[in-house]
Amino acid sequence: MPLQTHILPVTPFAQNCTILVCSETQQAAVVDPGGEVDRIIAKLQQLEVNAVKILLTHAHIDHAGGTHELAQRLQLPIIGPHQGDRFWIDGLPQQSAMFGFPAVEVFEPDQWLQHGDEIQLGNVQLQVLHTPGHTPGHVVFYSADDKLALVGDVLFNGSIGRTDFPQGNHGELIASIRERLFPLGDDITFICGHGPNSTFGHERQHNPFVSDHRG
Repeated sequence: MPLQTHILPVTPFAQNCTILVCSETQQAAVVDPGGEVDRIIAKLQQLEVNAVKILLTHAHIDHAGGTHELAQRLQLPIIGPHQGDRFWIDGLPQQSAMFGFPAVEVFEPDQWLQHGDEIQLGNVQLQVLHTPGHTPGHVVFYSADDKLALVGDVLFNGSIGRTDFPQGNHGELIASIRERLFPLGDDITFICGHGPNSTFGHERQHNPFVSDHRG
């Protein structure tokens, strides 16, 4: 597979920060650096890869809290999420205080993402899917060649994302999963924001919130 994945749980919420690596070029992207930036940088050094960008699925504190620091220390561009999450980025200092996280700084992404955008990482192409519901600006990164999706907090192994935060929308979340994720194929493995990986096929069969058996 041209794409390697290294999952590093960070923050008290055990958020899955994922380092994506193009195995042919050793270029790397850090997806959702929620915090513990020293550990993320140490992992990049251990892997001996060339970090070239930060990718954000959404802007909740446990996914985006380390973004500004990591971008500054490694001089990396920040890509994503969708502009619907601007208010979450602007509120990061308040989020950090509310959840007892270290103080963080607001940032401006170098590129906001739209549904259908494509991101190049070395020789790997990632497709961007806008998947609102958990947050209005949530996006998913999908590699068709690797049959892999990074779904943030949209879908979990056996569960779905919360929609009780400001501008969450349960109906939109279900539509994002059923209309934009499941059609990618049952054999697609996904890395979620918390907990173990799964496949869309497994969730279609067994997830109590979005399985085919719910009608």
